[in-house]
Amino acid sequence: MSAIRTCNPASGEELETYPIEEERAVFAKIEAAHRAFLDWRGKSHEERALYLRRIAAVLRDNADRFSELMTREVGKLLRDGQTEVEICARIFEYTAEHGPDELADEERRYAGGKKRGLVTYAPIGVIYSVQPWNFPIYQPVRVLAANLMAGNAVILKHASICTGSGLLLRDLCREAGLPEDLFEVIIVDHDLSDKVIAHELVRGVTMTGSDAAGSHIGRLASEHLKKTVLELGSNDAYLVLEDADIELAVKTCVQGRIYNNGETCVSAKRFVVTEAVYDDFVSAFVERMKGIVLGDPMEEGTQLGPLSSREQYETIVDQVQESIDKGASLLCGGDPEDGEGYFYPATVLADCAPGMPAHDDELFGPVAAIIRAADDEDAMRIANASRYGLGGGIFSKDEQKAMRLARDHFDTGMVRINSFGAADPNMPFGGVKNSGYGREHGGFGMREFVNAKAIFLPS
Repeated sequence: MSAIRTCNPASGEELETYPIEEERAVFAKIEAAHRAFLDWRGKSHEERALYLRRIAAVLRDNADRFSELMTREVGKLLRDGQTEVEICARIFEYTAEHGPDELADEERRYAGGKKRGLVTYAPIGVIYSVQPWNFPIYQPVRVLAANLMAGNAVILKHASICTGSGLLLRDLCREAGLPEDLFEVIIVDHDLSDKVIAHELVRGVTMTGSDAAGSHIGRLASEHLKKTVLELGSNDAYLVLEDADIELAVKTCVQGRIYNNGETCVSAKRFVVTEAVYDDFVSAFVERMKGIVLGDPMEEGTQLGPLSSREQYETIVDQVQESIDKGASLLCGGDPEDGEGYFYPATVLADCAPGMPAHDDELFGPVAAIIRAADDEDAMRIANASRYGLGGGIFSKDEQKAMRLARDHFDTGMVRINSFGAADPNMPFGGVKNSGYGREHGGFGMREFVNAKAIFLPS
């Protein structure tokens, strides 16, 4: 492969062609990023914060331009793209505001309190960021903002189908005054990406994507003793307990399944419904899913746009058909119309059981898997019987009971109670099990790729 071609998934129109970079050019960018880091690390946290605030302002000034590009490249609803840009501006501002305190030196006592010490959070160098296409600006920004504040440089390998978004983010950062080379984008194949991980000037690797890709990157990075943060896939379970508010649960679960065209790692994907409320929930849920408006992502009235690519479309088609072949019941959707673009309707599968993709795997599209549970305890058991552990949700009128289940029993990194949402700058983001390790947001991300250095004073 000598070039990457981006394509509009709503129409099939070819957008741009980008040549694959050669090893010499890529390594030159890494070396330039390291030189930029050597200067950047000498700036105070407050000085770095000024740059982050300027980037936030430039992003807002270019919100329409960026959201339209994301819609063309990956089929994201135009209004969702505008929201994404605003979230990214807020992430830069949050990091600018809280970074100096999160990364400030800490005085400590040692030797039984007789001597003083200092813990300082020192930057380590160039961080390699490998990011997916489903949030073309948010995914790289949550890495970039934290590491710029920490004092590191960042090299981004974005998903090929949103190459233009990665380059535009770099250009806007430069427009905001960020020193050139401190944040750079590379356009490479997988073989050269592996060499980037091994490069001696790359000090850490962070990746968002599938558990298979995360396993490969984590293994390769560990061979070269590079720290990693991996945010991988999931099949998040949303529990509808016996005392749930069904109207709220239905409305929220539909939103959680179709948000971002169903292509979100923390989408609501499995709906584990207790016997006591099963019929009421399922009938209302299916009725709402049938009413979802599928269409042009540029149009205001559209609720569901196309899947991001032919590959993603074919994967969903195969996963749904295999689940049906193994006994799942199709309650709505599942029959995409022929025509231009990669449009897949809102779909509901019931009677989902172990061994089916709808039960075991991540369905990255607007397909809901419904699983019947005997009672609340059984629902919690089913939710945790997964190789994944990123997020999940609980619907119950008893908030204290839901809190106890979330805190003491839900084996995931994040739990929503009577609500759905993707991420918040002030709360940690990440998972357990095959959903990866490490945390972003909430101040945690700023400390992932730093050297917690102990300085011992004599008295």
